[in-house]
Amino acid sequence: MYGSASEKPSLPRGAGQHVLIVVDAPDVAELLSTTMELAGYRIHTAESGTEAVARLTEQRFDLVVLDLALPDLEGLGRERRPLTHRPPVLFLTRYDSLGELLPEVGLGEQDYVTKPFRIAEVLARAQVLLRGRKPVRRDGELSYRDLVLDDPACQALRAGRALNLTPAEYRLLRYLLVNAHKVLSKEQIGRYVWGDFHGDNAIEQLVSRLRRKVDREAPPLIHTRRGFGYWLGVSSEDR
Repeated sequence: MYGSASEKPSLPRGAGQHVLIVVDAPDVAELLSTTMELAGYRIHTAESGTEAVARLTEQRFDLVVLDLALPDLEGLGRERRPLTHRPPVLFLTRYDSLGELLPEVGLGEQDYVTKPFRIAEVLARAQVLLRGRKPVRRDGELSYRDLVLDDPACQALRAGRALNLTPAEYRLLRYLLVNAHKVLSKEQIGRYVWGDFHGDNAIEQLVSRLRRKVDREAPPLIHTRRGFGYWLGVSSEDR
């Protein structure tokens, strides 16, 4: 039996890395996608080896999770499509198929878990494969440390956790991020967020709400320079 998503509170976490899950069994694909997304990964899926290769030629991924039971893998290793980026791959395989790990596929570093797998083991192996690797950044993404803003999706994440910001909170966070370590006055913030100055109280409340969402993780990123305004970054005391 596959491990359930209820194990997630004690599981290893990702940091917003892009993971391609290549599985054709809908229940397994849903379990992996849901659990890895909750664990802080950004999930993409493919239902065949051929589709996976096509995705890999078009986009960069941090990790591939590949089920060796896919019916079209036999000829996959003979494909010679150029891959400009070769991510590590985590194979899902039966114990009696360990000799078929397809080294000729030629992706990056490899590891495996045997089926039926436990979700805890999948996440632990994924974390090891990704250790020390800098997450890939795609067009339209802005980042500072473990904070990532995906402009096309209007989504913000910290340490892989979705922040669920309102439009005004997202605009404020983006303004602070692109001006990291620069103090922004309340007037500058008001004009950027709303197009005009809304008054000190409205800006203080907006910053307070944003802090509660962003700075649940240490170290805090949003700071006040009393009498001057606000800035985003890691203070010298926290470095």
